[in-house]
Amino acid sequence: MKTPAELKYTATHEWVKEDNGTYLMGITDYAQDQLGSLVYINLPMEGDAMTAGEAFCDVESVKAVSDIMAPLSGTVTEVNSELEDAPQKLNEDPYGAWICRFEAEGEAEGLLSAEEYAALCEKEAK
Repeated sequence: MKTPAELKYTATHEWVKEDNGTYLMGITDYAQDQLGSLVYINLPMEGDAMTAGEAFCDVESVKAVSDIMAPLSGTVTEVNSELEDAPQKLNEDPYGAWICRFEAEGEAEGLLSAEEYAALCEKEAK
């Protein structure tokens, strides 16, 4: 399982990357592995509000439909529309296939480091 050190993580298996004053986010390698082959993504829309810890979009895999939780509160400024026709990109490259870009409200708090996230995944895998 990959956990790039330059990213921050949530306990619900999303990753966050600061990028010139905005943030990119997606699902982690652990999440895509647990979900299985993704067949559909219900993307948010530009301008949608996000509330930290609440669902703002979802993915459908061969196993189930799963909510994607907002890592921080803010506003969606861009979505990765390539995923509409190719949701499997989240399986193939979970850290390259971002879901959306957003502007956060306030400071980025409550996120996990790569080491903290890896420890959480190890605990969940037991």
